[in-house]
Amino acid sequence: MLFSLIYVSSAVRPFSASDLEALLRTCHGNNSNLDITGMLLYKDGNFMQVLEGEEATVLKLAAKIHADRRHKGMITLCKGYTDERQFPDWSMGFCDLGSPKTKNMPGYSDFLNTPLSGSEFLAHPGRAKKLLLVFKKNTALQP
Repeated sequence: MLFSLIYVSSAVRPFSASDLEALLRTCHGNNSNLDITGMLLYKDGNFMQVLEGEEATVLKLAAKIHADRRHKGMITLCKGYTDERQFPDWSMGFCDLGSPKTKNMPGYSDFLNTPLSGSEFLAHPGRAKKLLLVFKKNTALQP
C-alpha cells in the first residue's frame, strides 16, 4: 500500500532561482532512486511538499527533510495510506508560485496564490492536497 505525506515549512533565508534549481536537481535524483513521487511548491519563503511511496521510505525521507537546516517550522498537514499515486510520473514536480510566469499558466486560479504557511492549512489540511492537485492539473510544465 502506498503512503502519502504533505508538509509545509519556511526557508531560513529566501531561495534564489539557482537555489531552487539545485534543490530540484537533488530531489529528482534522490526521489527516483527511492521510488518517491510528489511535488514541491515554493512561495514567499515557504514550501509545501507532498511525498508518495512506501511508508518507511517516505517517513525516513521526511525525517531527513525535517533535519535540513535550510528550512524550519516543518508542519505535517496530513499523512496516510492511499490507493494510488497522485503524481505517478513526477519524481518531484516543482513550481515557484511567486514567479510571474505562474500567473500566466493556462487555467491559473487565485487558489494557487494561497500562502503556503501552516496556519493557512492546519484547520483544513485537505486544502493542501487540493492546491497541489490544482497545480498538477493546470501546469504547463512537464514533470
